[in-house]
Amino acid sequence: MEQVHLSEARLPSVLARHTIAVVLAGGRGTRLNALTEWRAKPSVPFGGKFRIIDFTLSNCVNSGIRRIGICTQYRARSLIRHVQRGWSFLEGRFGEFVELLPAQQQERAEWYKGTADAVFQNMDLLARYEPKFVLVLAGDHIYKMDYSKMLEEHVASGAKMSVASIDVPREDATQLGVIAVDEQGRIVDFVEKPKEPPTIPGRPDRSLGSMGVYVFDAQFLYDELERDAQDPGSGHDFGKDIIPRLVREKVPSYAHNFSSSCVNMTEGIPYWRDVGTVDAYWEANLDLTRVVPELNLYDDTWPIWTYQEHRPPAKFVFHGPERRGEAVDSLVSGGCIVSGSRVERSLLFTNVHVHSYGTIEDSVILPDVDVARDCTIRRAIIDSHCKLPRGFTVGVDPDEDRKRFHVTEKGVTLITAQMLGQPTHHLP
Repeated sequence: MEQVHLSEARLPSVLARHTIAVVLAGGRGTRLNALTEWRAKPSVPFGGKFRIIDFTLSNCVNSGIRRIGICTQYRARSLIRHVQRGWSFLEGRFGEFVELLPAQQQERAEWYKGTADAVFQNMDLLARYEPKFVLVLAGDHIYKMDYSKMLEEHVASGAKMSVASIDVPREDATQLGVIAVDEQGRIVDFVEKPKEPPTIPGRPDRSLGSMGVYVFDAQFLYDELERDAQDPGSGHDFGKDIIPRLVREKVPSYAHNFSSSCVNMTEGIPYWRDVGTVDAYWEANLDLTRVVPELNLYDDTWPIWTYQEHRPPAKFVFHGPERRGEAVDSLVSGGCIVSGSRVERSLLFTNVHVHSYGTIEDSVILPDVDVARDCTIRRAIIDSHCKLPRGFTVGVDPDEDRKRFHVTEKGVTLITAQMLGQPTHHLP
């Protein structure tokens, strides 16, 4: 392996060449309700034409990290198909790859038992390429981050482990790992999903949340994974087991501040979303329809890559006093036809067909949905391949909606083909 000296290792391009990223993409994401009934959370559509995992993978490629393994498990068919179609452009002749990593079951016939076990079962892949650093990533968050800056800070600090952190409201930290640091940024405590999150000193309403982004010195990680695998009392999870133990043992560990590596911050506020609930998913998608959304998808310097379906341009037809095909404050993807209906503050994914005399407001319509005439859709998420019958109404009478569909605390209605009694063989 090429020797890396501290002086040159601080160059982001050099660091990236000596790093392998492992993306943890096996989770079901139960809080997304029926959206993950037939697909893993990382493969859930987002933003009109993307999948959630595209953001993590694009961050890797844009950061110069071109060796990527994706650990899959739950309902992986759609995720595998998407990665094969959309992420096969890396050049194997130059040592670049995106490799799918289902549970190997080499030493024991078991599925991944936790996030750390997923990496442990694939240590042969890591060792084969002799990386100096291993970047462990969650595949189910929406954000734009230059990982090379975190790698540079990791090397400069002399840490064995670095954890990316973000300043969040204390009430939101109960669903995250929460970090406590000293004045030098060293991690002094780490608690996974605490009921009473520790706060940032001097800021009792804010906590420092883990983003699920970790950098390890490679050999150090191998040793710790071997040690964890032999521990019968471990849950074999980074957030619940390995990181808290390393912090207790005072292993040099630092918290990386996301604001120093976030790309395209709006008004100085770093963007990171765990779209793990139906409400959070709906809100994050609809935010994209604002004049100046918090997440910039139109930045050519940090593009989000994905599988690009070959569809014709969106089409809007009829312009008369009784029906007009139009969309305002909305995102409408390729292959869509809005025929004599009005779409407001909504996001239409690929190949959605909206027939005449209808209204769609504040809604997220996933790919390949057919909306018949005279439909009214408000504050809803319509899953892929749904066929809404003529005169269908949702978002007008919440009590009536709850009898058939899933309605969230904030009044967002989730509708799937299965809820409509329609075939699900086309899903996801």
